[in-house]
Amino acid sequence: MAHALGLAARGLGRTWPNPAVGCVLVKDGRVVGRGWTQPGGRPHAERVALAQAGPLARGATAYVTLEPCAHHGQTSPCAEALVAAGVARVVSAQTDPDTRVAGRGHAMLRAAGIAVTEGVMEPQARAQQAGFLKRVTQGLPFVTLKLAATLDGRIATASGESRWITGPEARRRVHLMRMMHDAVLTSSATAIADDPDLTVRDMGSSHQPLRVLIDTLLRHRPDSRLATTAAQNPVWVLHGAGTETAAWARTKARLIESKTTGGHIDLPAAFRRLAAEGLTRILIEAGGTFAAALIGASLVDELALFQAGCLIGAEGRAVLGPLGIAALQDAPRLRFIEATTCGPDTLTRWAF
Repeated sequence: MAHALGLAARGLGRTWPNPAVGCVLVKDGRVVGRGWTQPGGRPHAERVALAQAGPLARGATAYVTLEPCAHHGQTSPCAEALVAAGVARVVSAQTDPDTRVAGRGHAMLRAAGIAVTEGVMEPQARAQQAGFLKRVTQGLPFVTLKLAATLDGRIATASGESRWITGPEARRRVHLMRMMHDAVLTSSATAIADDPDLTVRDMGSSHQPLRVLIDTLLRHRPDSRLATTAAQNPVWVLHGAGTETAAWARTKARLIESKTTGGHIDLPAAFRRLAAEGLTRILIEAGGTFAAALIGASLVDELALFQAGCLIGAEGRAVLGPLGIAALQDAPRLRFIEATTCGPDTLTRWAF
């Protein structure tokens, strides 16, 4: 199962709206087939592994990181394919909460006389599939907020200079994070200040995440790096109603009119829309004000905080904008996940 989870990780950021699943077929003590969900969500991991195993699948044990599907979509159910291949046993990490499956895959296997073992390495599988699970059960994507700050919690000098607070190893880690998310999202304020392209670079991969811009009034320039590269790597722009869109319409970006509240994009509604469009995992790269707005709206699931061993002082720009917290007891308490070093910098991950 650990091997299957490692295979599944290869699909993160590439399979939405489908989950990234891994499958390993074992017979007589050796691996005879393995696979992971392919880009775009098809074919599924089980079918890739079965195709590799061929006739050796008969009598084998299949280790799968998610319950095999039981519904007819673009292809017939994977549970049916496992039955047809003559697999003797299926070991799954977790039940698929999708109402089209929800135990039906396991039931289909058992009805065919296949032994089924459930819940093997379930916590690890659920953590890996957090985006898919949240989208299916809550109608929202799993959101990771990435922040880079000094030891005293500053993301820029008073003049706005922020390149580079962290070193090249930390920046490379950010590119890996981008590659493992369906989309990278930023705000208009950050886009205007930094003119980012939000692509994956120098990782030996041609895969690029979707790039999403929240820009209520379409203030970001249509000749920006995001706009001018939209033909090569997709860009979605969420904007308010009544906004002048002619200049942006000439780019290849997809313009999505979104609900506004108080003159700003309604963030909960926007993220529900992104989930409805199929996004399961979103990485946020934005400034302190937007980060605070997301936290205040309870939209952040995980904080990835890069810290550099430097100090800017109180005149620098704070890592977070106002949260409106008057009493310490009202402050969000995060759960520590892990800490790693990235060259001279540190990365700590926290769950909300």
